[in-house]
Amino acid sequence: MARSDKYTQKKSPFWLIILSLLFLCIAAAACIYYYARSQIVIEAPKENLGEKIIITLPTGKNIYTFENLIVEENGKLLYKGERSTLDLTGGVVIYENWE
Repeated sequence: MARSDKYTQKKSPFWLIILSLLFLCIAAAACIYYYARSQIVIEAPKENLGEKIIITLPTGKNIYTFENLIVEENGKLLYKGERSTLDLTGGVVIYENWE
């Protein structure tokens, strides 16, 4: 054995094994995260709003809406939307498929 061999220490593979296991764990966690994210799909339920109708107001304007959003209360024709209520009294309802 030479003197240089006596004083040089061989590097232990312990740190190499620990670093490679840590890298594999991080890579596996990233793969699982992206795979799970692509599998989860949240869809809103489809609402049945009824037939498409056109309401022609006495002023000549047209309102395009769905049948289930129109309500008749106390002799008035009302549009009850998600955020507002409009008085459509005097309008003519036409059942027509609009785009």
